[in-house]
Amino acid sequence: MSLERQVRAKLASKRDLTQDKEAQEWIETILGAKFPPGEAYEDVIRDGTVLCQLMNKLAPGSVAKINTSGGQFKMMENINNFQAALKAYGCNDVDVFQTVDLWEKKDIAQVTNTIFALGRQTYKHAEWKGPYLGPKPSDENKRDFTEEQLKAGQTMIGLQAGSNKGATQAGQNMGASRKILMGK
Repeated sequence: MSLERQVRAKLASKRDLTQDKEAQEWIETILGAKFPPGEAYEDVIRDGTVLCQLMNKLAPGSVAKINTSGGQFKMMENINNFQAALKAYGCNDVDVFQTVDLWEKKDIAQVTNTIFALGRQTYKHAEWKGPYLGPKPSDENKRDFTEEQLKAGQTMIGLQAGSNKGATQAGQNMGASRKILMGK
């Protein structure tokens, strides 16, 4: 098997069709329109127009111009505009797919993960009252301890896995020792 085929197989194995379906249903709910019947999820979002419309529903005016005609560079510009709006909305760079992942359908699983990251980010925007996608992100649980509590913690022995009853690894030797020869 060639390397390229192995890479494609590995990327295809990462893809979860139930997540794709969830993401598609979420997009359809927000936009108020169903994807064309018989067309694959990745084919509908491939040119970026649907994704730009999605961003404009979540954050009005976040994508100023959506290209509906033109060559592949205009369609890829839609994807880049979506990605820029996504980052401005608060998604981390590590959650954003590469343009070729969608345009060339190289890693649709990563595209779906990006849509889920966007869905999680909607929880952090109080102005958004619509449907959410994915689990709600946790909030910071800041705790304030008194000086007395901090001092009491210093007297405790931290044995997370229980007591080792004084056992150490001193003198323990497994296998041959490593020899480092200098000047050879």
